[in-house]
Amino acid sequence: MKDITLKEIATTLGISITTVSKALKNYPDVSLKTKNAVTELAQKLHYTPNSFAVNLRTKESKTIGLIIPEVLHHFFSNIINAIIDEAEKNGYLVIILQSNETLELEKKQVELLINKRVDGILISLSNESNYDEHLKEIVNRNIPLVMFDKISKLAKCSKVIIDDQKAAFNAVQHLIDKGCKKIAHIRGPENPQNAIDRYIGYKKALEKNNIAFDPKLVYTCEKVSFEEGHEFAKQILADHPDTDGIFVITDLVAVGVLSYFNEIGIKVPDQIAVIGFSNWFISQVFTPKLSTVDQPSNEMGISAFNLLLEEMNCHKEKTVFTPKTIELDTNIIVRESTMKL
Repeated sequence: MKDITLKEIATTLGISITTVSKALKNYPDVSLKTKNAVTELAQKLHYTPNSFAVNLRTKESKTIGLIIPEVLHHFFSNIINAIIDEAEKNGYLVIILQSNETLELEKKQVELLINKRVDGILISLSNESNYDEHLKEIVNRNIPLVMFDKISKLAKCSKVIIDDQKAAFNAVQHLIDKGCKKIAHIRGPENPQNAIDRYIGYKKALEKNNIAFDPKLVYTCEKVSFEEGHEFAKQILADHPDTDGIFVITDLVAVGVLSYFNEIGIKVPDQIAVIGFSNWFISQVFTPKLSTVDQPSNEMGISAFNLLLEEMNCHKEKTVFTPKTIELDTNIIVRESTMKL
């Protein structure tokens, strides 16, 4: 079935295209009789507005792009839901893309969104990404850009973050307060800023409590996976059997640690305490329940979209927008993996 145009409706009713357009938009200078006739015919012919033509006139696509490292992670799925909800309230559609933690795919996805002429882009960087040329291209093209969670400090754009150093410091301090004296850290890959900051927070907590930092107690993930947590738990016990605490980059890896300890009969937290990061759903249902740093994922999604909306509105109104950084609070959720019953 071919698309029905305003011209066809106008010809059928013997009125001008302008009158048809005004009638469909409920302009006050069009009579009620004409409005009713136009509306009835438009419904009968299944007329729908040509969104491409509307976009050309308004210079808006009413779509935004969202690039995340992975969809399956509970933290990111919550953010996606929050962004979609806010976008829908404001009349925007969201194109969701997953970089799979790779720079090359992230580059292609940014190029795709630019070519689609989205009104703005939200992005949490892949582990391989920094402030590379594809991100500079977004800024150079004056496309509104907001980074969240995994960001580049070099980027000249708005950001929604937590204080990863402070959150990690508090997590390690919690282990120390529970009596831990030899604390290992399973960290993220060496590039992402949040992994770097959590590692720094770990070291600062040790320093403040006069516990010597030992680089041999730091284990680096490549994929940040359950399997790596399982394997590193095994390594930690083999390399440092007197370890009594572990701070883990994220809950998925921490559950891998707990899984190995369960298999070999290590009592958590009596023999070794474990704390994760992000407060993923699985942290509440695994045994023992995992203590963790609560990241406000829903609030992060809402804040990221609203920052983007503010910049997009400034573009429409041709007013100057100054990039902003929103820092959200975190807190420690204490559960069985650090709390002796």
